[in-house]
Amino acid sequence: MALSDLLYPDNPKRRQELIHLHQELLDCMSTNFRATNELAGVLNEHLGCTITHIQMRESSTVKENCDIIIQAMSEIQHQVQKIDSDMKEKLEPVLYQKLYDIKEPELEKIAIAHKVFSIVLGEATSTAGMVAIKLLGSNLMTLTVSKLVSLLAQIGASVLGGISITVLGLGIEMILHAILGAVERNQLLTAVKSYEKHLAEFKAASEKYQRAIREVTSSVRQQVQ
Repeated sequence: MALSDLLYPDNPKRRQELIHLHQELLDCMSTNFRATNELAGVLNEHLGCTITHIQMRESSTVKENCDIIIQAMSEIQHQVQKIDSDMKEKLEPVLYQKLYDIKEPELEKIAIAHKVFSIVLGEATSTAGMVAIKLLGSNLMTLTVSKLVSLLAQIGASVLGGISITVLGLGIEMILHAILGAVERNQLLTAVKSYEKHLAEFKAASEKYQRAIREVTSSVRQQVQ
């Protein structure tokens, strides 16, 4: 047992707690990577986008992996904004307004959007209009993604950012570069509190993001069947 553990008996418990929180964070990030790739795949297949799929880098830090997701989400946001611009350019103002009118039947909106993509892409899949309407008509690209991007940036800039995602195989001492005594104890407490705060917000925002993507992808699967 380290001297610091003798002086501060709660340190071993804090270490285990930090390892558990770190694993929760990584699991949540991993799920977001998969969800982002799933949405990118739908955009690429049905709306003619060319968004590169992403993957977690085990040799990199939490911040570096946050930056990877942020970049991919920003590209998706850019592509959806371009879709909106194409709609606005190709449609009469009255038809364009219909796309955002909550009173208009969704099937009619989908038909309008599909006509635009048939022009833009030359040939569009039968689900192109539906995907466009699901993305433009929801808050996925505005509130949901923007919130998650903000939280990822906060996590990257926090005490967690410099931690390697492979920490579980290295041991908690390698994470914190802690020294004996009160400094280590303070670092552990700070790290745990930081994880708890960011993880609670991150998990909630991630669930909304993943749920919104599932709605889009499940609609695509229904169309294909």
